[in-house]
This record gives sequence, structure tokens and C-alpha cells, in this order.
Amino acid sequence: MTALSPARPAARGGGLAGGVAAEWTRLWSVRATWWTLLAGVLLMAATSAQLAIYAANANTNEDPADDRGVVTVGSVLVGALDLTQYAVLALGLLAITSEYATGTIRTTLQGTPSRGRMLLAKAVVAGAVTFAFGLLLGLVGVLAARPLLGEWGRAPLAGTLGDVLATATYLALVGVLALGLGAALRSAVLTLTVLFAVLMIVPLSLREPDIAVLTRISDAFPGVAGGHFLAGDTDPYPPVVGLVLLAGWAGAALAVGRAALRRRDA
Repeated sequence: MTALSPARPAARGGGLAGGVAAEWTRLWSVRATWWTLLAGVLLMAATSAQLAIYAANANTNEDPADDRGVVTVGSVLVGALDLTQYAVLALGLLAITSEYATGTIRTTLQGTPSRGRMLLAKAVVAGAVTFAFGLLLGLVGVLAARPLLGEWGRAPLAGTLGDVLATATYLALVGVLALGLGAALRSAVLTLTVLFAVLMIVPLSLREPDIAVLTRISDAFPGVAGGHFLAGDTDPYPPVVGLVLLAGWAGAALAVGRAALRRRDA
């Protein structure tokens, strides 16, 4: 009789590629994803149009002191992100907090038993989707703002494309940041509250006293660092430093989320 060779253990999870494929399918099967995308497009169109109208009106009233001159479409696009980014943050955090709310996180972990691999797969999908979504939002913002700016706006091709690309990069990183915090905190409301505090409230509070040390500390927060990157500022650091700081916050959030996933039960 021929000896039977020992059966190979069944592959579980399909590796990172299988995890990414599963997370991709899971993300697009949830209605909240589509509603969030729609909300982001509407917010970007409305906010960009409003800021463009403000810029044009400031140049056409009777007070010469309000003449702000010609603005770029890219600057309007960046300004519109203050509000629009929260739709992208919602997309990132809901990628995991919705599973805790419904209990489907158990099914997810059965398909991808390694919690670190599961979170990494979610991060890859969230980053890719929010980057592509950022490109779309950039285009929407440009198309909404340019006609309303009229003679008070300009849209140099290279500069506008650079602003759209920077917008997509920023949104991809804050989307991953939201995912990492969502994995750690598990609650959509709590995660959104912490994000709002970290991105806006705390940095603004640190800047309010106009104390140099506190201002420098606020420059290290993700929202401020991302703002410097988007605006192309050279003070207090070059744009690439702002990008690295923002990426560092996103990576740290994923590390905290991974630690929380390994420490607690689903």
C-alpha cells in the first residue's frame, strides 16, 4: 500500500492579498459607504462654491480694503477641506466601527484570523479608496469654484494638478488615521469626537495664547501639519515635513489600533 502523504493545513485568510480582497468587497457592500461618498461630493461642491463666491465678492464691493486680489482655484480647494474632510474621516472610521456595532467583526476575524493582517488589509483598502475619492473631490472642487471666481481666479494646470494630488494624499492619510483610532476606540461617535479634538480643537487652543512654545507644539498635530503640507508653507518647516508628520500620526494610530485589537476580545 502506498503511504498517504500528510494533508496540508488549509490556508486561512488567503494572506494579505486575500484580506485586501475581502475588505474591498466588504466596504462596497455597505450602504453607509455610498452615502458617505455622496455626502463628501456634495460638501465639496457646496463649500468650494461658497468660498469662491466669498473671494469674488471681496473683490467687487465698494471697500478697497477688502480687495484680496486674484486667488488660485487650488487655494479654494484646500480651504474647502476643513469641512469636507469629515466625510472622508467617517468613511475611514466606519470601515471598522460599523463592524463592532453590528457584531460582524467576529466574521471578519474568522476570515482573517491575524488581527494585525486584518487591520493592515483595512488600511490598504481605506487608503486606496480615500486617495481615489480625494482625486474625485479635488476635481469637483475645481469645477465648482473656477466659474464662480471669474476674473478673480486663476487655475494654472501644474499648480492645480499638484493641489488635487496633495488633497488626495492628505485625505488618504487622515482616512487611515481615522481607521486606526476606530480600531482602538471601537465607537464611531467617540472616534469622531477624538478626531475633531486632535485635528482642530487642541491645536487651536494651543495657538490661542500666542505663546511660541505652545504654537510650536501645535505645529506637530496632524491637522496643522497637513495644512502646512497642503499650503506648501516653508515656515515653520517645509511641506515634506508636514507630510511626514501626518503620515507618522496615521502610522501611530494604526499601531495603537493593532495593540488594542490584540489585547481585547472581538
